[in-house]
Amino acid sequence: MASMTHSSIALCGASASDYLRSSTNGVTGVSLRTLGRRAMVTSTRSSNLYVTARLKKGKKFDHPWPSNPDPNVKGGVLSYLSEFKPLGDTQKPVTLDFERPLVELEKKILDVRKMATETGLDFTDQIITLETKYRQALKDLYTHLTPIQRVNIARHPNRPTFLDHIHNITDKFMELHGDRAGYDDPAIVTGIGTIDGKRYMFIGHQKGRNTKENIMRNFGMPTPHGYRKALRMMYYADHHGFPIVTFIDTPGAYADLKSEELGQGEAIANNLRTMFGLKVPILSIVIGEGGSGGALAIGCANKMLMLENAVFYVASPEACAAILWNTSKAAPEAAEKLRITSKELVKLNVADGIIPEPLGGAHADPSWTSQQIKIAINENMDEFGKMNGEELLKHRMAKYRKIGVFIENAPVEPEKKVNMKRRDTVVSTSRKLEGEVEKLREQIMKAKETSPEDQPSREVLNEMIKKLRSEIDEEYTEAARALGLEERLTAMRGEVSEASEEEHLVHPILIEKIEKLKEEFNTRLSEAPNYESLKTKMEMLRDFSRAKAASEAASVKNEIDKRFQEAVDRSEVREKVEAIKAEVATSGASSFEELSDELKEKVLKTKSEVEAEMAGVLKSMGLELEAVKPNVVEQTFVPSENIQERVEKLNQEISEKIEEVVKTPEIKSMVELLKVETAKASQTPGDTKVSQKIETLDQQIKQKIADALSMSGLQEKQEELEKELAVAREVAAEKLKESLKEDDDDDDDDEDGSESEKPEIINPSFA
Repeated sequence: MASMTHSSIALCGASASDYLRSSTNGVTGVSLRTLGRRAMVTSTRSSNLYVTARLKKGKKFDHPWPSNPDPNVKGGVLSYLSEFKPLGDTQKPVTLDFERPLVELEKKILDVRKMATETGLDFTDQIITLETKYRQALKDLYTHLTPIQRVNIARHPNRPTFLDHIHNITDKFMELHGDRAGYDDPAIVTGIGTIDGKRYMFIGHQKGRNTKENIMRNFGMPTPHGYRKALRMMYYADHHGFPIVTFIDTPGAYADLKSEELGQGEAIANNLRTMFGLKVPILSIVIGEGGSGGALAIGCANKMLMLENAVFYVASPEACAAILWNTSKAAPEAAEKLRITSKELVKLNVADGIIPEPLGGAHADPSWTSQQIKIAINENMDEFGKMNGEELLKHRMAKYRKIGVFIENAPVEPEKKVNMKRRDTVVSTSRKLEGEVEKLREQIMKAKETSPEDQPSREVLNEMIKKLRSEIDEEYTEAARALGLEERLTAMRGEVSEASEEEHLVHPILIEKIEKLKEEFNTRLSEAPNYESLKTKMEMLRDFSRAKAASEAASVKNEIDKRFQEAVDRSEVREKVEAIKAEVATSGASSFEELSDELKEKVLKTKSEVEAEMAGVLKSMGLELEAVKPNVVEQTFVPSENIQERVEKLNQEISEKIEEVVKTPEIKSMVELLKVETAKASQTPGDTKVSQKIETLDQQIKQKIADALSMSGLQEKQEELEKELAVAREVAAEKLKESLKEDDDDDDDDEDGSESEKPEIINPSFA
């Protein structure tokens, strides 16, 4: 092999770090910069062979450290290798929905300060008052947060991340990468750091501080590579005796197809098993949200601490609400039922302590929050330092063995048990019903816009109405209980049942008591805590009842049209109608009056036969034909304003009279008895005795109302109005005939006197 001569290459101007020290590449002590500038010539003394080469310049690597690194930088010079750099721009403030009142107060303070600056006036007292009010409002808000509000704080975009806390609490920190299988998941960060001279292995979920970082960190959702990297660092810490501190902040493990193919579940399970066998102290701290197995994979510790506004759950409130109640709108209620806040989890022995946060959340003062975490780490590690490996294993096992308490044969208060069961059932059914109602409404609206055939079926509407009625009954019961009227209603129901069993009319005094109780209940109903819920469900019931009525009407109309068409298409009916039409056309008559008596009789007979066919169709459908009205006249006839006003006035008088009659004690008792019998009939459908009693009561009530209307003189007024309407209809019919005849004459004139086939003019009622 040819050897390289050094005499032709200048070595001046090169630093020690520029030389290659490896002996495997055939070059020793040659400057890379020199090699990049000069041509290399190799030769041998034994031959005339010359080899000339030039190194090709590649893209210059942009090293993450500066040209003049500070050797005393926190974390050491190697900290410049970290990808986690301070943000160039400050994070934009994000206001949560429940914080808007605070923003308004802040705006007022800024406006007053601006006014003081512009005008030069002294507004110190006003500013102090507003600031005091703001601090008090902030304190009141953050000391009475609901579970869903704490969830929103835990997910706040500006909340400090794992590396934010690490750089605040460690003296030095060196990040370690890779799972030694070819992957390095940025969603989990691991590394060795020191706190007050003590060395720890830090493992944590890392979210991004902006959109770019979140995409790079996969929004804090690890893949199997991340959990295997964490597992490697746990083994490393166990081998060298480093205590392990894990930081949990993830919505859950990444659940895409690729992660499942690579063994997401196996990686999490392997971590769980391994953590229970490590003989070094393990401390887990939930700094944001801890979701499901993705959090547990690095959370099986001797102690688990939580920041004040952190949450830890098996399923997110939105996912829980979608599963149980079919709507994500129930997330606030799901968050409350899941018991995911730090206070609740400490009570349940899932968490072992709470690390305080400043008012406004950890993002309001990240440094102060980090110092509280540092204090908690030191205190707990001092406690674990007194235990050996076996004691740590027993301590870790005991922590998880005490989670959950089972009490056998312990008596439970019946009232408490019933109330809890009923409330849970009502709430869950109500939430689920809201989702079903929303879907059904969307289906109805879509059907109106596209085609009526897509309307929900009658069975679906009936089922929904049945559910709503059941819900409304529960709401009324709850309202009566809240208003303190439940006992009185129960007693009243018992009295009415006793009266109905004795088969005599309800006593007027009892009817009066019922009316008073009903009036009191209706008056105070708006004070009930569930009044809005009851009102909403009543509106839902009304809407779906209308939709059901419209659906039934459309169905009946379609069926009638279909049956009518079948009846008309029958050969014998069609032949009769065609024969009559031919005879009328042959007679040359222009109106019904001009037809011969024999032909008139045939027309009327055919008309009666067709009407009988139609009546038969209706009767087969369980309907009854009251009268056949002439279509053309009815469509063109419009009563005068005077008659219309009199009809409306009469209808109002009749309604008032009926209402007055119904309020009499006699009719009231009959109506109440009818209600009782109807309820009894629904329980015993085959009881003919009850059915006969209902029919008799119904006829008696109708007869009483008819007698009262007859005695009041309203019946005579109605008959007079009907006569006037009949006369007006006849006049309108005559005018219509004359106008039709004039139109026919005009058509004949337009034919220039030529004879043409005359149109078929038939009595409008027959048409």
